[in-house]
This record gives sequence, C-alpha cells and structure tokens, in this order.
Amino acid sequence: MVLSKTASESDVSIHSTFASRYVRTSLPRFKMPENSIPKEAAYQIINDELMLDGNPRLNLASFVTTWMEPECNKLMMDSINKNYVDMDEYPVTTELQNRCVNMIAHLFNAPLGDGETAVGVGTVGSSEAIMLAGLAFKRKWQNKMKAQGKPCDKPNIVTGANVQVCWEKFARYFEVELKEVKLSDGYYVMDPEKAVEMVDENTICVAAILGSTLNGEFEDVKRLNDLLIEKNKETGWDTPIHVDAASGGFIAPFLYPELEWDFRLPLVKSINVSGHKYGLVYAGIGWAIWRNKEDLPDELIFHINYLGADQPTFTLNFSKGSSQVIAQYYQLIRLGFEGYKNVMENCQENARVLREGLEKSGRFNIISKEIGVPLVAFSLKDNSQHNEFEISETLRRFGWIIPAYTMPPNAQHVTVLRVVIREDFSRTLAERLVIDIEKVLHELDTLPARVNAKLAVAEANGSGVHKKTDREVQLEITAAWKKFVADKKKKTNGVC
Repeated sequence: MVLSKTASESDVSIHSTFASRYVRTSLPRFKMPENSIPKEAAYQIINDELMLDGNPRLNLASFVTTWMEPECNKLMMDSINKNYVDMDEYPVTTELQNRCVNMIAHLFNAPLGDGETAVGVGTVGSSEAIMLAGLAFKRKWQNKMKAQGKPCDKPNIVTGANVQVCWEKFARYFEVELKEVKLSDGYYVMDPEKAVEMVDENTICVAAILGSTLNGEFEDVKRLNDLLIEKNKETGWDTPIHVDAASGGFIAPFLYPELEWDFRLPLVKSINVSGHKYGLVYAGIGWAIWRNKEDLPDELIFHINYLGADQPTFTLNFSKGSSQVIAQYYQLIRLGFEGYKNVMENCQENARVLREGLEKSGRFNIISKEIGVPLVAFSLKDNSQHNEFEISETLRRFGWIIPAYTMPPNAQHVTVLRVVIREDFSRTLAERLVIDIEKVLHELDTLPARVNAKLAVAEANGSGVHKKTDREVQLEITAAWKKFVADKKKKTNGVC
C-alpha cells in the first residue's frame, strides 16, 4: 500500500502537448475531471508521465521479476479479468493453484504420503504469506497455553535484526513481541545460538531467513533446528521454526540440493516463498506451505457459499487477480527442474562476474557470500573521501538503480551497496556495470565529497572542538546522507 501525498503544491493541473490535439483544457491533477476525454488522449497523457519512471530492467535494488516470456505475458493478459477468489466460477484456475501448491511442497520435501494433498495457499507476495503463517503459529500457541491453564496474552517471535519489514508489520499488527538477535561486524545474519537463548515459553516460533535481504546469505536453519530440539527436550516446550524463503526458496533446491533447510528438518512447520522473485513471475504472488494439516488450525479457515459452492479460504485479501497464479503454473511446467536450475546457475555465474570485477578494482570489500542468493553486496574499503550513498546517487545518471543502505543494529556503522542478479541481468550488463562504477569512482576521486566537505568546514570553524574519530566521522556522513535521501522521498510518495 502506498500512502498518497501530493507532489506539487503549486501546479494543480496536468498539461500535455500531444493531448492538445484532442483536448484544449488542462486536466485537474487531484480531482476527477468534469468531462470525458478521448481514449487516445488519456493513454498519451499517462504514457508521457510514465516515461519518467526508471527502467525496471536496470532496477538492481529489486528482487522482483521484471521479464517473462511473451507466451506467459499473453496468458496473463487473457486471464486478467478473472477473480481468483471465485473458485466455483473458475474451477480450472483453482486447480492450477492447487497444482502449484503441491509442486512447491514436493520441492521443499514436505512429508506427503501417496495421494496425500499438500497444505498451502497462494498469496499476494510473501508479506501476506508471512502474516498467515504467523497467525497459525500464534493461534496454535494460544490454544496450547489455554489448555494448560496458562496466560496467552504475551506471545513473542524470535528473529534476526536482518529480517524484512513484513515481520515487523506482523508483530505490530497482530500484537506479537518481536525479539531480534542483533548483528555484529562481519556476521550479518541471525546467530542460531543467540536466537535459541532468547526463546522462552511464550515464543510462538523462531523465524529463519533463507536469503537475507541485506546480503543474500542463507541462515543456518539446520543448526537452529538441532539447537532448538535440545532446548525443547530440556524445557518440555515445542517451539517450532518458520523459514522465510522469500528469496531463497526457488534457489536452494536447484543450486544447493544437499543443504538441509526445509521440511527435512522436523521443527520446520511452515515455509513461505515469493513466486514473484526467483519463482520468475511478475509481482505479486507468494506461497505459504505448511508441513501438514495439523500445523494450520481449522478455526483460521473460513467457508463461504455466496459465490456458489462451499469454498474454504485462508487469506487476508478477498478479491485478487488470477494472472500470477496462472503465470506461476506456466513457469513450473515450462521450465521444469532443469530449466530452473539453468536459470539459477546463470544468475550465479553473472554474480561471480560482477563480484570479480569489483574485487579487481581493489576499492571494495565484498559483504555477500558465494553461497546464497545471487547478489553482490559490497562496501568501500576507504570512505574517507566519498561514500556509498554518493556512488548510488551518481550511478543513477547512467540509468542504474542500486541501493545504498546501513546495516541494522549493532552493525549500523557499515554502509552497503547491493546489486541483485535476476534472470534478465546478463553477463554483458554485469561487465557494463563494473565499467560504469569505475567511471563514477574516477569522477568522485576528482571532486570533493559533498557531505565530507561540509563536515570538514564545520570542523575547521569549531576551534577547540574534540577531534572526531574515523568511525564518528563515518556515522555523521551516513546520517547526513540518510537525511538527504529521506528528504528526497518526502517530495514524492511515502511507502509503507
């Protein structure tokens, strides 16, 4: 959801050169116009404004798929008018969703017997999937505590500080305490030992991340499972694990089949994955898969009959399009295991090319790991003259959208640039990006860093002031750039 905010206080009308062939009056910007306009004019007005958007293919900040085959695009457009929730009217679409759920459950090694149907649901991205999984854990924990005659009003969930914001949303929206394992220098994922130490009787689950947003690293779910088994034996609790595999769920089975992170581990009760990331479907489609029926409380499933036959539903949304579900099924049968493996290997290889190009420059530390999501996270070895925010800002002149961000506590003094390698990011583009980064560095080397220059002037004017350490200077630079980026966002739309 985007919180609407006016971008201009003075100009309240839209003026279009081409549309003047059809329309002689300006359109109000924030009010519905009184009269209709020709369809050609409406198209041209909107199309002209959209030209100012960035190129999705060059948006290397996003994990979300930005290219699909024309045949799949056509399938999506042909089904764009189908409401997915109307299962009685569109039974084939419902069947395709069920096939996807079962294919993904088998991919994640769900313990299904012969002829047994998997338990899962298609969602609007992994955020909804996480909300549903979290609600299932909370309700199961509440039922258990009530049966034991214990209070059930203070549930908590244990995660790393590197979790995506949707976990914070779940905790706040559904009144669950979020207990975060802080990060440390050089270790930017949840420490399993520290996580298990934070578990108590009120912990509804521990959430592990298969593919951290910050650096793509896979958390050690196997180690977490083993430690938690021991703690459960000692305490008599039965604290489970949820795996947030939004990014890594469609990577690990193909690149690291021996890695144990999924339903092969007994405490993993549910997994979410984003079909619109490395599932290779346009936004937004996600999937929530449960180990078995006992892990999804019946009271969370609603049954409706006002669209026709009895229809069970477990979702935060009601109406939604069918296109992404159909597109997911297309990708699963079109590519098969072999095709997905080829795509992921290509992404991994292109990440290697980019990583080696950056290492060859001698200017960067590589923060990401070779085993994980195919992305490259890196930071400057020397940021005394200019910093990662300046590199990010200057790269936009070449069309590249590459985020710069600070790490969460207790590693917030580390600033990182991140490039996500998707299917449509070729080796040629990887090589081109290295060249453009070197151009940016050369340009910045010849110019004083804007923020650093301001800090130097301020320090020169403050005679007798305590000389700042390198870390204090870096924190001030980071804070100044964060304010600069935040001020720019205030001029557009705020995103929640």
